[in-house]
Amino acid sequence: MIDLKNFMSAIAQIEEEKGIPKEKIIETIEMALAAAYKKDYGERGQIVRTKLDSQSGSFKIWQEKLVVDETMIKSEEEIAAEREAGIEEQDEREEEPEEDEPKKVRFNEERHIMVDEARAIKKGIEPGEVLTFDLEFHDDFGRIAAQTAKQVIIQRVREAEREAIYEEYEDKVDQIISGTVQRIEGAYIFFDLGKTTGVMLAKDRIPIERYRPGVHMRLYLVAVEHGPKGPQIYVSRSHPKMLSRLFELEVPEIGSGAVEIKALAREAGARSKIAVTSHEDGVDPIGSCVGQRGTRVAAVIQELGGEKIDIILWSDDSEEFIANALSPARVLEAEVEEGRARVTVAEDQLSLAIGKEGQNVRLAAKLTGWKIDIVSKETGEVEQTSEEIAAENAEGVEPGEGEADEAAVSMAEGLSEEAAKEDPATEDERATTASEEAVGEFAEDPGVEIVNEENVPQEPEEEK
Repeated sequence: MIDLKNFMSAIAQIEEEKGIPKEKIIETIEMALAAAYKKDYGERGQIVRTKLDSQSGSFKIWQEKLVVDETMIKSEEEIAAEREAGIEEQDEREEEPEEDEPKKVRFNEERHIMVDEARAIKKGIEPGEVLTFDLEFHDDFGRIAAQTAKQVIIQRVREAEREAIYEEYEDKVDQIISGTVQRIEGAYIFFDLGKTTGVMLAKDRIPIERYRPGVHMRLYLVAVEHGPKGPQIYVSRSHPKMLSRLFELEVPEIGSGAVEIKALAREAGARSKIAVTSHEDGVDPIGSCVGQRGTRVAAVIQELGGEKIDIILWSDDSEEFIANALSPARVLEAEVEEGRARVTVAEDQLSLAIGKEGQNVRLAAKLTGWKIDIVSKETGEVEQTSEEIAAENAEGVEPGEGEADEAAVSMAEGLSEEAAKEDPATEDERATTASEEAVGEFAEDPGVEIVNEENVPQEPEEEK
């Protein structure tokens, strides 16, 4: 018998601190007690089981033997062949007996019993079934047996804790979680996630961000894997889906399904484009993402360290969608044919359509899935293609690196990059969506491009 009150209190404490179900803890204690019993009173090869009665605090202990017949026993020739092949019998395995068709075994009287002998004890028992024998319970285990029990409990509790952590975070894959920078080791950043540690690889960082121990951040949970020392949890700040998950948290219409993010292209730390559509009449998808006075999109921008975000309207018409995707440039004409899009813009719109280091057309190509050729209206010649830009990046041009740095400086000064280098748009050029007031007020905020159904760009007003 055990002190049931203190025993159950200890189990409850482990359950709360480690997040391990009570049933799993009791099962672990039963296995430990069986191992301790076998150490002091058992024989080699025995299968010993125990059962704890959580109501009375008493234990029941028994031995199991597999019922076999002559066809289930390996011959001397088979045993000799296995020994030559280096296969040894594992008598110490505490496995559950096979429930399917019995396989051949090396007979061990501590683990097996012939069917005739078994039927003398229990009538009607068949080969492959298990016969149990009650054992006398002893509570005076020796020091070695007690140490064995302790080791079994520690090991099993640790394994159960790791499994509980794995299952908890496996359910959070593809979601946003919170973490605190714990330490930085070379290319790896380790985050304290509360119950465990997550690791961020170099490719998952936002280039312009600085990571310092103690800084609290939102993270995108990429994957959870089994590792030799427990679950390996991989997190990211640069993953494209982090942007969509942040919008889901900030925009209730996306969470409810009224607004959907149909496509997304991201260059972390520099610029992103998202295409949105509405599934309910009267719901403006762009206005919903922007929020009143731009509060929703501003929260996403702030979380991503000032990353610029273009919010455009999704269209099933490929030409219209491509024209929208090239915002803030005004597209005069877009023609699609055989996987390519030929987009014509005015001379003064070429730089906007292409973007610094080709970033705008590169993101538009990722967003739409089309190869895009930018054509000047005045010359009729192709000025830039998305393939040429991709080739330049492959040769070592870091996409958006310079623009990201400039954007960060502009944010610090309270101006967007466009506001620093372009004239403000006229009142006629402003968006005319259902959320015009919110969009107009937010136009002064840096780092956001908002486009309406007519692909009219929103330019920031002059600083007063």
